[in-house]
Amino acid sequence: MILDTNALSAWWDNEPALIEILADCSRVFVRTPALAEIRYGILQSRKREEMERWMTQALASTTILPIEDQTTFHYATLRLHLKRAGTPIPMNDLWIAAIALQHRLPIVSRDSHFDHVPELQRISW
Repeated sequence: MILDTNALSAWWDNEPALIEILADCSRVFVRTPALAEIRYGILQSRKREEMERWMTQALASTTILPIEDQTTFHYATLRLHLKRAGTPIPMNDLWIAAIALQHRLPIVSRDSHFDHVPELQRISW
């Protein structure tokens, strides 16, 4: 499963419901836009050093999924579909959805707008 930015934040906060989901998962993925968003948040945090140490440990147990050429095809198709349906979603979330569709992985997120993406499974906590 792919963790959205709010899932990464919940992991940092050690939210029990999310930790339970992670415990049942054999493989956890992070997409590059979420990684950039969380690093941006860390730069502004008063707990910066602690969060950076946590992030290093967390990333050691995950696989980072980059945006590739194939991802751009999923992105473009999805963006057009959502535009025509009148249900656009934020740009970074379009990328996570495209990566999830490319790799056929569910997304762990509290953002319900992912429910507008056909063939995408969202896991919430």
